[in-house]
Amino acid sequence: MPVKNFDHTTESLQDLLQTVKKGKTQLPDFQRAWVWSDEQICSILASISLSYPVGVVMMLQTGNDNVRFQERLIEGVTLKDSIKPERLILDGQQRITSLFQSLLLNQPAKTKDARGKEIKRWYYIDIEKALNPSFDRESAVISLPENKIIHSFGKEVLADYSTVEKEYQNGLFPVAQIFNCSDWMCNYNEFWDYDREKIKLFNQFNQEVIKPFEQYHVPIISLRQETPREAVCQVFEKVNTGGVSLTVFELLTATFAVDKFQLREDWETRKNQLQQLPVLSGIASTDFLQAVTLLVTRDRPSISCTRKDILKLTLTEYKDWADKVTEGFKKAAKLLHTQKIFTAIDLPYQPQLTVLAAIFAVLEEDTDPVLAKLVRWYWCGVFGEIYSGAIESRMAKDLPQVLQWIQADDDSEPDTITDANFSPNRLLGLKTRRSAAYKGLSALLLRDKGCDFLTGYEIDTLMNFGDAIDIHHIFPRKWCEKNGIEARLFDSVINKAPLSSRTNKIIGSKAPSTYLSKLQEKANISEQRMDDILQSHAINPDNLRSDNFQAFFNLRQEALLDRIETAMGKTILRAESVEST
Repeated sequence: MPVKNFDHTTESLQDLLQTVKKGKTQLPDFQRAWVWSDEQICSILASISLSYPVGVVMMLQTGNDNVRFQERLIEGVTLKDSIKPERLILDGQQRITSLFQSLLLNQPAKTKDARGKEIKRWYYIDIEKALNPSFDRESAVISLPENKIIHSFGKEVLADYSTVEKEYQNGLFPVAQIFNCSDWMCNYNEFWDYDREKIKLFNQFNQEVIKPFEQYHVPIISLRQETPREAVCQVFEKVNTGGVSLTVFELLTATFAVDKFQLREDWETRKNQLQQLPVLSGIASTDFLQAVTLLVTRDRPSISCTRKDILKLTLTEYKDWADKVTEGFKKAAKLLHTQKIFTAIDLPYQPQLTVLAAIFAVLEEDTDPVLAKLVRWYWCGVFGEIYSGAIESRMAKDLPQVLQWIQADDDSEPDTITDANFSPNRLLGLKTRRSAAYKGLSALLLRDKGCDFLTGYEIDTLMNFGDAIDIHHIFPRKWCEKNGIEARLFDSVINKAPLSSRTNKIIGSKAPSTYLSKLQEKANISEQRMDDILQSHAINPDNLRSDNFQAFFNLRQEALLDRIETAMGKTILRAESVEST
């Protein structure tokens, strides 16, 4: 029989808000500050006045030493002495905060207008409107500025409700008096000299509007103390649709804060260091935590970096590995730079970079033979497109297997190498940067000293000096369309090369034989030099000079496969090569 980790009950709204005021109900620190709009607050007050449901509130019981979070008071609550809460709000923060501030705080509630500007508002209910069936209840809920005076755009006073006498006179009941309305009612009756119609009106208002607030019960799901931390994270993500999505980093931040460790500040410091390296500019907190978790779980029966395992990290374990992982990412960035992967946009797979950082965090030496093995493993992952699925299990395999392969100095190749396979037909499917193999092939062309057609500079040199570089067609698109070449052929990576924008403007839609002559003339270079430049991109010069797309395509396909084969250190079967006929 499955174990039940939650209870379902109801609680009066007044009692619930009192527990908030006393600090017995608080927020976990991973709950971000979130302000409801003025319109939303008016709407929920109207709903409760009509006894309409406003949703379930989810709580987590405190007291479990294995699931500890730093807590904080709901905004507006002030206590003389700190108090440990009995429960934490997982879902319902916005509703409870808005209701507490408008009903119980006796101060203007913090909210925002339709433009998102932060404002403070008092809330009232128009007595006559609320009792008139021809009016929608929401229209009877009035929002007033902090000074309770309404001005026109020209600053002219349109209405003034700044004293209680003016409240009585205009029949506006302050919702802050909902749970203690007797004094306001007595003063209201006295203001109207105990007029029978006014007394009758307020008694009806009391029954139809105030009583529903007093009698309102909020449905509550309470997660028990024994609920595991990963379940709290998953539950929060499923139910907290109105707030900011919870990450393992947020949850771990709240956990470590109990021991006075500010994970967010620690990560910001590390991130600022790492993101100075362009290839690491996209690194996220989760990537860093995965690398740490891989290393921590090496000593456990099974290595893993799933969310569940990240949430099991202790502060001591994090501190033991954080510095080493930081250095590991820096070393990984250096290795990728040698392979001409310079920026986060160029990166084929972020998870493989994370594993590479974890490997470097363990390695004591990064000698040439070690780096050669890492480079081969890396390209097998890229061109085998190994990290396109089952990512976490692949990461858990690669760390121990690559380390074993390097440290044992034997022939036990990692599965990523043995499993890697590149089909020649795959070249036809590589059309944009969205593909990891496309990015990898672009990097290989740079690594193998591909040069710009016009300047003769190596492409990576131009990139380092800020020149605009992109992937362009070798046989221009318009020329191909005019000559009946299929799009599946001319749009593939086989017909593309990294070139400068200046070069591409000269190429335009001209035939290769035409633009090559113009480039040679513009650059004042010999035909032999131009041939050398073309060959740096694995292009046969004769095919371009004769505008022979078919011959160009077939030979360049073979040349690109040769380069991929060399990078992977594996033979690629050529039976699948595509003819351009």
